[in-house]
Amino acid sequence: MEQFVLYILIVVALIFDFLNGFNDSSNVVATMISSRGMSPKSALALTAICHFLAPFIFGISVAKTIGEGIVDPQTITLKVILAALLGAVMWNIITWALGIPSSSSHALVGGILGSVIIGYRINMIKTSGMIRIIISLIVSPILGLIFGYLFMKIILFLVRGFSPKANIFFKKTQILTATLLSLSHGTNDAQKTMGIITMALMTAKQLPEFIVPKWVVICSALAIALGTAIGGWKIIKTIGTKYYKIRPIHSFVSQLSSSSVILGAALLGGPVSTTHVVSSSIVGAGSAERLSKVRWIVVKNIITAWIVTIPLSALMAAVFYYIINYYI
Repeated sequence: MEQFVLYILIVVALIFDFLNGFNDSSNVVATMISSRGMSPKSALALTAICHFLAPFIFGISVAKTIGEGIVDPQTITLKVILAALLGAVMWNIITWALGIPSSSSHALVGGILGSVIIGYRINMIKTSGMIRIIISLIVSPILGLIFGYLFMKIILFLVRGFSPKANIFFKKTQILTATLLSLSHGTNDAQKTMGIITMALMTAKQLPEFIVPKWVVICSALAIALGTAIGGWKIIKTIGTKYYKIRPIHSFVSQLSSSSVILGAALLGGPVSTTHVVSSSIVGAGSAERLSKVRWIVVKNIITAWIVTIPLSALMAAVFYYIINYYI
């Protein structure tokens, strides 16, 4: 039975990874599609390739933070991990259906918290690891906002007096910034699934220590790349059109500032929410031009969704734990 649960868990983890790419591809491609920097097909293809390559280029330090930083894999069961994943998957599906750019990272953390607390007790959570993760998730969108604002101010100063042809430059350079952002996102987000699968393998005594197997890296990279290639068009529309009318300069600045924050966090082993960082950097870039440019009611609604992600995904994971524990 444990072997069966392990197989189901790996499948669900890869579904979560696929949905992560499916939802979060919007973060990478929305601005360059809206600014007409690249065609939708080209943008998604470029992003998918970068997502697959990223874990092999930048390493897997985030996987260790997720897999070992929240709870000790030796002290929990596969049922707890499976419930956590199902809670995160369910929240991803709900937010996609509503067209809300929510965080897969927050959903996963919420799922782990909900299932572990219900399945065991709250002191099973590693306080130091959880604090590190929460700080990363809270600070990263603030940095995205600040970087977006500052980079936009600098770029506006540098291009003052230029003709509108400067837009051509920003359209072309988006290929570089989009590549960097895609690599950053693939580095950070695919590793979360790697960490969960490796945690499950340790829990099932399939691994003696926390070492991410090569097949886990390959499968996770493929799953997020496939989800990215298909793309979540409802969320692409939200990010690309509802904050304000995005021009090439906004897309360039938001991609550059987002990738700086996300890649920096990934190299330090800090899991961040790409959705939050990209959204906040877009808002930062727009508000640097003028505050009234941003549709703040849209920002307010999205922030509300961000706030409820962890508690609601935790609640869903707790419900799934009761169901799994009853039937398996």
